[in-house]
Amino acid sequence: MASRMIASGTNALANSVVLVCRKKENTAEVVTRAEFIRALKRELPPAISELQAANIAPADMPQSAIGPGMGVFSRYKAVLESDDNPMSVKTALQLINKELDEYLGGIQGEFDPDTRFAITWFEQNGLKTGDYGTANSIATARGISVESVKHAGIVDSAAGKVRILARDELDDDWDPEEDRHLTVWECLQHLVRLHEKDGISHDTAVLLKKIITQAEAVKDLAYCLYDISANKRKDAKEATAYNALIADWTELTKAAAAIHDTSGDRQIRLDI
Repeated sequence: MASRMIASGTNALANSVVLVCRKKENTAEVVTRAEFIRALKRELPPAISELQAANIAPADMPQSAIGPGMGVFSRYKAVLESDDNPMSVKTALQLINKELDEYLGGIQGEFDPDTRFAITWFEQNGLKTGDYGTANSIATARGISVESVKHAGIVDSAAGKVRILARDELDDDWDPEEDRHLTVWECLQHLVRLHEKDGISHDTAVLLKKIITQAEAVKDLAYCLYDISANKRKDAKEATAYNALIADWTELTKAAAAIHDTSGDRQIRLDI
């Protein structure tokens, strides 16, 4: 941000973080590690969901999730480990990050089978070529075939090898309203490609408008793929693409909302 002083040109949060400190209640309980983990599993997912709804950038999510997580930890007088020693803050932070990872991983079950295949394949291989046999096993576990994923326009399969199509290989004439095999993966990759090229442009907003019924799933997938790219594949370039899209999501959504479909001639115009 141009308005930053100390953080200018440094690795800093893109979002502002506000800390609120309260005196611990006199009635605070002493709980076990297992009870603390159960409380995290109960309270952290809805808190993370609210952070996503507020379009917190994926790069900032681990830091942002510390707030509600430590809110649970600091509620207690002490959290006891199996040896009856108090849990350290470091351990509590590790457990909070673990729950965040599990939450992002759990989102995958809500996507279509072709997208779930693509997530698993991308996590294992990135954009590199892999064996058809492995791809077939992953697809079968999701109740589909490799041919289904190929038909969806996600992968290329030939000569016993499979690979995910790079964004620059996607069909320039793709229209989600005409696609009879629409997937969340395609919607996100086409949206990211336009956003990388044009930013918050008319064309990018038009595409978001066209996939509006998939918008929340697309945003969830962006969070998942950021996590995989940044933390598992160590692919900074790919992670940056997903992080940038989420960072601009609010403005992009506003731009899409200003677009009206004149259904008579199917032309799309933008009211300014």
